[in-house]
Amino acid sequence: MIGKNLQKLRKQKSLTQEALAESVGVARQTIAKWENEESTPDLEMSGRLAEALAVTLDDLVNAPEGELDSRPGMRGKHMFGLVTVGDKGQIVIPVRARRVFNIKPGDQLMVLGDENSGIALVNAQFFMSVAEGINNGF
Repeated sequence: MIGKNLQKLRKQKSLTQEALAESVGVARQTIAKWENEESTPDLEMSGRLAEALAVTLDDLVNAPEGELDSRPGMRGKHMFGLVTVGDKGQIVIPVRARRVFNIKPGDQLMVLGDENSGIALVNAQFFMSVAEGINNGF
């Protein structure tokens, strides 16, 4: 999967294989082999690629092809899949979402809702800092 993601992300950034290769310190042929999945970059090179392409290492390696959307404004947007609401209203946040947003056991999330748009979970500390900024007139 990394080869296809690498190729798609490189093209989204309008980079040639040569330009990407130069930015991470390898030959153009190395990028071609990675994209064709003839070989796989090691962890250090994967990190360099992710940095050069402005994505997380997780997205470079694991993102399903449909999630690497090239539409403007989609950077930082994710679709993590469906969750099921339990009998007591609990949900399990998908592992990938917890990694991307660094959510750990004990973290507090603010639940926001709009009857027309749905429910959102926001980091409680972030929400409170925004609320204080609004209260103080920024």
